[in-house]
Amino acid sequence: MHVRNFSIIAHIDHGKSTLADRLLQITHAVPDREAREQILDTMDLERERGITIKASAVTVHHTYKGEDYELNFIDTPGHVDFTYEVSRALTACEGALLVVDATQGVEAQTVANAYLAVNNNLDLIPVINKIDLPSADPDGVAMQVEQVFGLPAEDCMYCSAKTGEGIAELLDTICEKLPPPREPVTDKTRALIFDSHYDDYRGVVVYFRLFDGSLKVGDKIRMMSTGRTFNVTELGRYTPKPTKVDHLDHAEVGYMVAAIKTLKDVRVGDTITLDHDPAEEPLPGYEEPQQMVFCDFYPSSGGGEGGKKNDFEELREAIEKLSLNDASFTFIPQHSEALGFGFRCGFLGLLHMEIIQERLEREGGVDIVQTAPTVSYEIEQTDGTVTEIHNPAELPDPSTIKEIREPIVKLEIICPNESIGDLMRLCDMRRGVFKTQQYLSETRQILDYELPLAEIIYDFYDKLKSITRGYGTMDYEIIGYRADRLVKVNILIHGDVVEALSLICHRDTADKRGRVILRKLRKQIERHQFEIPLQAAIGGKIIARETIKSVRKNVTAKCYGGDVSRKRKLLEKQKKGKKRMKTIGSVSISQEAFMAVLETEE
Repeated sequence: MHVRNFSIIAHIDHGKSTLADRLLQITHAVPDREAREQILDTMDLERERGITIKASAVTVHHTYKGEDYELNFIDTPGHVDFTYEVSRALTACEGALLVVDATQGVEAQTVANAYLAVNNNLDLIPVINKIDLPSADPDGVAMQVEQVFGLPAEDCMYCSAKTGEGIAELLDTICEKLPPPREPVTDKTRALIFDSHYDDYRGVVVYFRLFDGSLKVGDKIRMMSTGRTFNVTELGRYTPKPTKVDHLDHAEVGYMVAAIKTLKDVRVGDTITLDHDPAEEPLPGYEEPQQMVFCDFYPSSGGGEGGKKNDFEELREAIEKLSLNDASFTFIPQHSEALGFGFRCGFLGLLHMEIIQERLEREGGVDIVQTAPTVSYEIEQTDGTVTEIHNPAELPDPSTIKEIREPIVKLEIICPNESIGDLMRLCDMRRGVFKTQQYLSETRQILDYELPLAEIIYDFYDKLKSITRGYGTMDYEIIGYRADRLVKVNILIHGDVVEALSLICHRDTADKRGRVILRKLRKQIERHQFEIPLQAAIGGKIIARETIKSVRKNVTAKCYGGDVSRKRKLLEKQKKGKKRMKTIGSVSISQEAFMAVLETEE
């Protein structure tokens, strides 16, 4: 039997999951009566949003020129936040289908995923999808593919995943053009783990691709990076239903159950080998995913300070359970004066953060208060030590700081010609550095910029979409840290620094950001019996101030007639009382006020 391993890659919403549906149907892996849209998107969240969050591996069979072919394919996510999922899937393959929408053309994530595949030495088959739509321009898009990737336009496969047109020809092309798996380089067993998930009854289910040797039920295996050993109790492959098998051979893709209790025992990218006859060298793995966006999650009732303690425990249980199925986010306990006990969580991007929050609320049944997202910074101190911080409150004493470095991204924007000027202005306002400009077609161009990550995580994507009327797309990757004139802005309420409201920003925008926050605070904090000064400060220098006036009582109301000195005496008495109250009074900040400040946009 011939084996072909490939991934389906594309920009978000270009039809990957629908194409996977048609491949399953035409190979009779799924009976027509069981067919439904997005078969491989099993999460409710995936189906509601119409996006793929987790990559799915499936095995189907196809007959070509009288010979039987086993096709193992992986449907991957399209959004920039889940590029890590795509890179893992590509490592387990020899080829990829590069799907491009015939109405939209080449977009930002199309380019990024294609380069990922090329870097992994994969053979590409360009697929022009959605040719059944009235606005489709398959020939024009094929020329774009040739111009951007250097793949001949005549090699593009035209198909419609919705109607099934061209899918049979695509299957034949996969069998003919994609390379067979490489020959084994050793007779020892080596399998690469590319994904895993936690099952309440069976423990961790491991997805792997065999590169050398074979595996059978009952084998004692060893994880090469951790050294842990387990006994294989079940092997199988998804067709797309889990189908048990006794053994899996060279180049096959499947799943394994081996009574593994926690995901910490399984590292994605690790190599599985036999315990009694181990391989000398592991397979090349993956880099650990790097969390770039951070925010705090607190139980909405206050997590232990004024709220019930068990709300915090519920949140902890929900986060720990979710981390068993998604190891790409991090969490550590955190305490805030305003919001009580919670967790500081790290994510791959903003969409990843939204998905985790929604899954916690649905699957964990907890109500969450979420702070505004921040990024990580590198701090070089005067003694030469470099530390990474994820929260402005962690910033060391300013006198010991030599420089603050922020994460920089390489941003690629694909946009219509008429939006170029406005987009360049937007990037300049966000401290962007222009790199290159490239023509994609007569109507669209590619812009390359370098920007600080902190400038794009708030509302950059929304502004990009409004400027380009929805036609612009972007993709970014972290290229490193760079020092700049960054400062910590402290917010003082009634003379006291509230650490939870501190932020790190560029010196040029610090005054403006401070004023915006104070104006918002002034509206949210209730008036007290005494005057409350709100201040924004950099070190010992106040850069902005607002004042919340005190609630006044008309103490002279009972003075009717008589000498004016009686009124003056009462007012002086009130003045002294207010002064005394000001020195001993404390300001209560409501949770709403706290959240309003954190949601402040520039």
